[in-house]
Amino acid sequence: MLKFIVLCFAALAVLSPLFLIGIRSYTGQRAKRALGINVLSFFACLVLAAVVGIGGSASGAGLAEGLKYVGAALAVGLSGIGGGIAVASSASAALGAISENDKAFGKALIFVGLAEGVALYGLIVALLLLFV
Repeated sequence: MLKFIVLCFAALAVLSPLFLIGIRSYTGQRAKRALGINVLSFFACLVLAAVVGIGGSASGAGLAEGLKYVGAALAVGLSGIGGGIAVASSASAALGAISENDKAFGKALIFVGLAEGVALYGLIVALLLLFV
């Protein structure tokens, strides 16, 4: 019964930002509240899943195995978001620099490549978490 309650809470946590975004379109408010509720509900579901032990026993290897996958997912997801933000700003600046001076192409390509490296580091950390 408790697992069913946690599952319903997780479904509500996923759908709650959509309701807030719909309300925002009518009121004109920013989406900070929706993002905050989404992050808060994610961590609440994570804690509930750890306490209840969804997908295995709540003691020993079951919890450690599950949290290993959560850590790998967070490493890939957050590094992908960070890499995307970095590439967005560095690539637009690189295009501006290249349009003014064609000789800046090599330097601009290096900076965009360094920004993409952030996502690769997250993938490497996730692979180390999963297979080592």
